[in-house]
Amino acid sequence: MDPRSAIIDAAARLLGEQGAAALTTRGVAEAAGVQPPTLYRLFGDKDGLIDAVAEHVMATYVAAKSEPIDSDPVTDLRAAWRMHNDFGLANPELYALLNRRGPNSPATVAGIEVLRARVRRLATAGVLRVSEERALELIHAAGSGTVLALLSAPPEQRDPGLADAMLEAVLAAILTDVPAATPAGPAAVVIQFATLIDELPALSDAERVLLGEWIARAIAAMNLAPTRGPSSP
Repeated sequence: MDPRSAIIDAAARLLGEQGAAALTTRGVAEAAGVQPPTLYRLFGDKDGLIDAVAEHVMATYVAAKSEPIDSDPVTDLRAAWRMHNDFGLANPELYALLNRRGPNSPATVAGIEVLRARVRRLATAGVLRVSEERALELIHAAGSGTVLALLSAPPEQRDPGLADAMLEAVLAAILTDVPAATPAGPAAVVIQFATLIDELPALSDAERVLLGEWIARAIAAMNLAPTRGPSSP
């Protein structure tokens, strides 16, 4: 095994077995069988090592979330929510570290982009009552907050229904009550149309930009929260 992989494996093992306090330069180097300067050469500093460990531990998790779980976008989101909750509870030390690292951690950024794709599927299906960006923010905040709340309590005192109750509250706030196969209200129609602007034929780039601005203005006028427009990721 190359030194970088050995260091990441050793750090991940220490994190899982002994917690974040075990991620010292000396401790990780000793567990990996390398000299401490090797860590700085390969990762720059401790934050670089933490990012690498997080990417390593989350690689399988994010890869599993990257493809739609179900053809129905709402069912897909429910399954992804459960996966996120299960991952946080199974990896409490890593989850806490990622939250302390903030929103710019590569692992966190990757997870948000996966969620953004799922929200886009909801918008394309015509079932969102709020903008894609507002839906993304609500789901992300509620998901992270739920896991942190559960982790703050001893396992035997955790409410097993909290995650499901929070998800239902979020879905009630962001989804229409009208199935996508039947006529929906104007908000859902406008949001759905915004996802299709880039696919409309016979429009110039300038016309697409102008149409995107009109749609964004309509969404804002409906009090659906600011949107980044049709070309958002």
